[in-house]
Amino acid sequence: MSAYKRRPASEVNIGGILIGDGHPVAVQSMTNTPTMDTAASVAQILRIAEAGADIVRLTAQTPAHSRNLGEIRKGVRAAGCAIPLVADIHFNPAAAFAAAEEVEKVRINPGNFVDPGRTFVKLEYTDEEYAAELQRIRDKFVPFLDLCRTRGVAIRIGVNHGSLSDRIMSRYGDTPAGMVESALEFLRICRDEDFKDVVISIKASNVVVMTETVRLLDRKMAEEGMCYPLHLGVTEAGDGEDARVKSAVGIGSLLADGIGDTIRVSLSEDPECEIPVARAILRHIDARRDNPLDGISDEDISLPEAGEVPQVLGYDRPLDTDAYEYVVAQYPRVIDMAVKGLSQVKGDKPVAALVHYPAEMTPDEVQIAASVDLGYLLLKYPLGAIAIEAGAMPREALSSLALNILQATRKRISKTEYIACPSCGRTLFDLQKTLAEVKAATKALKGLKIGVMGCIVNGPGEMADADYGYVGAGPDRVSLYRGKECVEKNIPAAEALPRLINLIKSDGRWPDEADA
Repeated sequence: MSAYKRRPASEVNIGGILIGDGHPVAVQSMTNTPTMDTAASVAQILRIAEAGADIVRLTAQTPAHSRNLGEIRKGVRAAGCAIPLVADIHFNPAAAFAAAEEVEKVRINPGNFVDPGRTFVKLEYTDEEYAAELQRIRDKFVPFLDLCRTRGVAIRIGVNHGSLSDRIMSRYGDTPAGMVESALEFLRICRDEDFKDVVISIKASNVVVMTETVRLLDRKMAEEGMCYPLHLGVTEAGDGEDARVKSAVGIGSLLADGIGDTIRVSLSEDPECEIPVARAILRHIDARRDNPLDGISDEDISLPEAGEVPQVLGYDRPLDTDAYEYVVAQYPRVIDMAVKGLSQVKGDKPVAALVHYPAEMTPDEVQIAASVDLGYLLLKYPLGAIAIEAGAMPREALSSLALNILQATRKRISKTEYIACPSCGRTLFDLQKTLAEVKAATKALKGLKIGVMGCIVNGPGEMADADYGYVGAGPDRVSLYRGKECVEKNIPAAEALPRLINLIKSDGRWPDEADA
């Protein structure tokens, strides 16, 4: 049975916000304003803080962007806001050094801090050559740690599935093991240098990959005697219910096992919209923890009548209650009750998990709670069906929610899946508007994965998990991808969507009903 007991983690102080060591899970977001626009960035940070964030991150592409973080920080402090600021660095170690002079924390990506951008080239290394590459990382990374130690600045080692280096890819492949090793290479240097103010994140747009990789990292750190705090998030989750479900499934299923010290829900929406979703996930985890299983009995819940259960795994018709062994649970201790029930199932019938949420819960609360609860169960147990009961929601909404949870856990694909970044200061087109247009034009392409990415940092890498990709290449310029292959480069943004549609049609993957 799962139990809410936080994994051990050392304490890290980020500008007065303490994470790890049993402190409350911190909530983060990221600006999408241009970092050189001081006034707009300050105003957005204040809105994010007002929404309830604990930490805010900003992109810094160059040393000049990093230096302007100092001006933004002054503006935020002048407004009476003490929220810590984090610089987000890719490709440019010089920007990381400059940022360490200005903010409370610097995020670096081990996939491109020393290694060049990913080119998908297969490289061959002897053990000696590979060791030389690791020494090259150490030579560049240790002076950065020394500066951060002197300045009292924390760092985040942030691995993204979409930006693993060619070096890691060549030895480990596009795997959880490769993602974990990418983090460990840098963590071992932190340990050797006795640098303790480190947080780790390891993210993917695929929820299954993300949760599997974080759990593997947690085990590997324990084996090597490390206990650094973990930051959780599903990257490029997109927008709307799809993104909220993905995030709640990935983040919530790890928090339910006590893994995670700080979180971000990445939405392709205004960043302040991320905070209520993150807080709702934490409230649900707290409700589960604070309500003991004692006193809640399966006998308190009646089984549904045949034909009354909504959408289930693998079927588009009501569930035949006689064909399944039922595991029944109700809010708030759904996970514990269901796991207890699964341990008691002895028959040969497939198992159906039926969860009940009280009528006083709002649809938004049910959305998050069911995603955490059923996402956890689907990722860890061989369920044959799921069903959700909630008095405040119509059957159609519950069915849609169940299908979204199944799609997030890769148990059943019922519609087009969108991989979309949340936008940041590197994005040079209106990502929210573009994503809405792409979704409207391609929503009938059941089973296809389409990526809409603001820039090249993770774009080509995450395109490897998508069938097609729409990636920002410059101001109002877009490159189109088939998988990880760039097939049209640097075209005008106004022409990109029609060309994407033509590309899909030319591949014979555009069904007739999509034109209806």
